[in-house]
Amino acid sequence: MKGVTGENLLSLLERRLDNVAYRLGFATSRTESRQLVRHGHFTINGRKVNIPSIQLKAGDVVELREKSRKIVAVNDALEAVVRRGIPQWLELDRDAFKGTLKGVPVREDITTPIQEQLIVELYSK
Repeated sequence: MKGVTGENLLSLLERRLDNVAYRLGFATSRTESRQLVRHGHFTINGRKVNIPSIQLKAGDVVELREKSRKIVAVNDALEAVVRRGIPQWLELDRDAFKGTLKGVPVREDITTPIQEQLIVELYSK
């Protein structure tokens, strides 16, 4: 990829399906989100998926499957997402249990306190 290595790394990590499902509020933690994905509760653009590391691109639609919409933990997490907030690069339709990736996240959109340059330096040795 062209660009700054650390920013590319963060962008790739943020666009993983398990992270996007967490950011949209379908789960209260990334671990819970990963388990929901592995159990086949999500579709991307209408196709069932069960691989948490799938990279999403701008315009992809992540939707909770019809039979999974009654899961209590998911409904509780969706109610709690109001307090946590949703990043600007994502859009959530709570009534339809659907989220859209509006664009690729840039460094300014990622609020996690991380020094990506240190990670790049460690792995470049």
